[in-house]
Amino acid sequence: MPAIRYYDLRHVTGQVTHIDIDNGVVESAGTSFFNKAVLRVLTATGWGILQIDNYFPGKRKFDDLLAEASRLANITEERVTLGDAAGGVLPIPPMREDPRDVDIEEKSSLLAGIEAAAVDPAVTNRRANYIERIERIHFSDSSGIEYSYELCRSGFNVLAVASRNGNVQMGYEREHSIHGFNLRHQEDLGRKAAGVAVALLDAKPVKGGKMRAVLDPELAGVFAHEAVGHASEGDLVAEGSSVLKGKIGTKIGNEILTIVDDPGLHEFGFDPVDAEGVGVRRTEIIRRGIINEFLHSRESLAKVGNGVAGHARAMPGEPPLVRMSNTFIEAGDSTEQEIFEECNNGIFLKGSRGGQVDPGRGIFQFNAEYGYLVKNGECTTMVRDVSLSGEILTILHGIVLLGDDRRMSQGYCGKGGQSVPVSDGAPHVLLLDAVVGGSGVD
Repeated sequence: MPAIRYYDLRHVTGQVTHIDIDNGVVESAGTSFFNKAVLRVLTATGWGILQIDNYFPGKRKFDDLLAEASRLANITEERVTLGDAAGGVLPIPPMREDPRDVDIEEKSSLLAGIEAAAVDPAVTNRRANYIERIERIHFSDSSGIEYSYELCRSGFNVLAVASRNGNVQMGYEREHSIHGFNLRHQEDLGRKAAGVAVALLDAKPVKGGKMRAVLDPELAGVFAHEAVGHASEGDLVAEGSSVLKGKIGTKIGNEILTIVDDPGLHEFGFDPVDAEGVGVRRTEIIRRGIINEFLHSRESLAKVGNGVAGHARAMPGEPPLVRMSNTFIEAGDSTEQEIFEECNNGIFLKGSRGGQVDPGRGIFQFNAEYGYLVKNGECTTMVRDVSLSGEILTILHGIVLLGDDRRMSQGYCGKGGQSVPVSDGAPHVLLLDAVVGGSGVD
């Protein structure tokens, strides 16, 4: 067996409860259980990674597992160095109500009330789903770091589809949390989803072009996550797949701009410690317009530097990757009214319907859920089919005002075949010379 330089074991057990309702009918509801572990062994030739389903300590000798993972390391040919890591586990915030204390019949009834609230004569389809995930994590490594904790994440989505004369539009709302059960008194979000879908039937396609744009906190948060967050991930920087490589200390945005990733923030992307046993901390990716730090695992830290480890995350039974957690633009000191007054004439973009980013080339395109034309500082006509695109290294200079009203939105981020919970956030943002795409005509 090759000499082992380092090993770690991350064992996750737990349960997932889901409920799906489609047009008033409960299509599925139930709870499943999982038990997964991943053992990583580092030898002179690189990593050997052993993924184990239904892991029970003591069922197999640990030395046998180490030997098996070491044999896997023999086929790798990379000399791996690990950066320094500080330990420490943050306390888990208390839950307002433990979802396990609410039976699945009551959960289904409450979710059905949210879905039923998304009703309107023009709404042709409604759908709602609830997901509750409880994970119990135990980590240990060869350096003596060991920790255990339990974390519950739960939340719901509601979707309304409206149609008229072949015109089909969608409204979508969600609410996810680490603070406990959150299905109670949420009917307003069902009504909001229906209201947006119906209103979009009368919205006009926007004419694209370069203009002033106000981004709402949700879209601006997605912008921070996609355009800046991914490009700051240390593994992409090490691979040369980030436009930010070699840019530490370079001014790429307005000096009012600070973009942060903070796993310790009590939002949906919260982790009390990372998946390599490293303590987490607030990391300022951009500070006052200047590239300041990258997000790192221990391995990417050793390759790239310029930051600290603590940003390794993983699904149960999967090896850790460099990932974001809670990524946001720091609030400024402008009021929402001041931002619209300064915009004067332009567009207000709200919500997000996804998009794409190429962190290596430094270009992106995001689709807003909808928007409003802004005239003389006031929102006027509702518009749809609108997008925002640009280059990462130039667009940040166009951010000239930041609101004092930062808000966070929840979601999931995919990378390397893994999906992890995240939060994105921002205040209202005023962006000059935004490249807005649309299909409208004069």
